[in-house]
Amino acid sequence: MISRNDTLVMDQQDVLACLRDEFSLPAGIIYLDGNSLGAQPKAAASRAAAIIEQEWGTDLIRSWNQAGWFDLAVTLGDSLAPLIGAGAGEVVVTDNTSVNLFKALAAALQIQAAQKNTANRRVIVTERSNFPTDIYIAQGLTRWLDKGYSLCLVDTPDELQAAITDDTAVLMLTHVNYRTGQLLDMQALTRHAHDQGALVIWDLCHSAGAVPIDLAMAGADFAVGCTYKYLNGGPGSPAFIWVAPEHQLQFSHPLSGWWGHAAPFNMDPTFKPAPSIRCALSGTQPIVSQALIQCGLDVFGKTTMQALRVKSLALTDLFIQLVETRCGHHPVTLVTPRDHAQRGSQVSFEHPHAYAIIHSLIEQGVIGDYREPSIMRFGFTPLYTRFVDVWDAVECLVDTLNQKKYNVNQSRNSVT
Repeated sequence: MISRNDTLVMDQQDVLACLRDEFSLPAGIIYLDGNSLGAQPKAAASRAAAIIEQEWGTDLIRSWNQAGWFDLAVTLGDSLAPLIGAGAGEVVVTDNTSVNLFKALAAALQIQAAQKNTANRRVIVTERSNFPTDIYIAQGLTRWLDKGYSLCLVDTPDELQAAITDDTAVLMLTHVNYRTGQLLDMQALTRHAHDQGALVIWDLCHSAGAVPIDLAMAGADFAVGCTYKYLNGGPGSPAFIWVAPEHQLQFSHPLSGWWGHAAPFNMDPTFKPAPSIRCALSGTQPIVSQALIQCGLDVFGKTTMQALRVKSLALTDLFIQLVETRCGHHPVTLVTPRDHAQRGSQVSFEHPHAYAIIHSLIEQGVIGDYREPSIMRFGFTPLYTRFVDVWDAVECLVDTLNQKKYNVNQSRNSVT
């Protein structure tokens, strides 16, 4: 049995322990929800003040040039790119994940339609358990096109390869499943889709900043993701979109706006896409929230994704071991893969009263979250999560289950 003292020793030996000091974490709180909203980097408060007081308050519109506002979407994209295996000039930080996915999906379908012998490619393949907004965007786009496009939903990852056939236009997948934490094999699935003539879009919302990613090595076509989870960009901070270099000149979508124009201040009435990653932009950027993203990205410059992955797996291994050892007599069932190659940086357990338990844990200072159906979800951010946090969180869970410190009739909050 591992003791609490053992976890304190693990923290003393943790080479990443100093990174916790980069974040503002409330005393008395064990935060295991960085997979939903990352903690605040300490640098964010002063950066926000500088933007509001100096760049906006004093320099006003001059900051579009003087403070680099005009190029910020690309500048941030270049900072983020190494975390996802992309190069300079391949990523922009803009809009939200849903909008960026719409752009990528529309562009992929347009590229397919322009190819010879692809008239029958009208199917988008994804998982039924994909994050709902991804499915909704695909459903909305196929209905709007009204050209025989359809969506194929598979029930398990094992069915994906068989579902991708010569009528598949696009394979659209989330790298790490939001509910179970299952990590898909990006390289193998991308290769298989390409072998069938399909293009591939990856949603990196639950993997960017949590697991090593190499889009270039995998040969992916497009990727999108948010910055407010493991990248710690702030609530609702703008998302990102990656377009493989070979697709940038063909990249076209219905949301063409002046920010994506080759020369936006020429005020040309005819849209001419920028011959660069800027073509993925639409309208004017939300500078205040956008600028804070750099504060989170800066912390990643003090470590490597490989080092973060080692700690992530150690944290999640420990959590699984402690919960199963100490809560095994309760109806708690692991739904996250044990296999390291198939696990992201979260652990999910099923319990008949999962929502009530999570609500009770949060009231006691252990913050995880709930997802339907009956899933208790715990995210482990190696930048600031300690091994002793894992022990103390499980201790609280054990006490909550043993003493039934939860209300089975607990009313639901709007955000669970």
